[in-house]
Amino acid sequence: MEYIADRITIDDDLCNGKPTITRTRLTVSTVLEFINAGDTKEEVLYHYPSPEQEDIEACLRFQDLQKQN
Repeated sequence: MEYIADRITIDDDLCNGKPTITRTRLTVSTVLEFINAGDTKEEVLYHYPSPEQEDIEACLRFQDLQKQN
């Protein structure tokens, strides 16, 4: 299991190893699909109330890190 900034978890036993927001089954890719489609952070949090604002920002940082590699 790998943690990224304590907000993103990669666990082979959770969501087939896709990065998720820690302590949830919400994948980073799901959050980014909403954001990249034009939804605001607040709209994502409305649809998925369990994450926090910092989790959404961690997803965006994760996306930036993926682009750099």
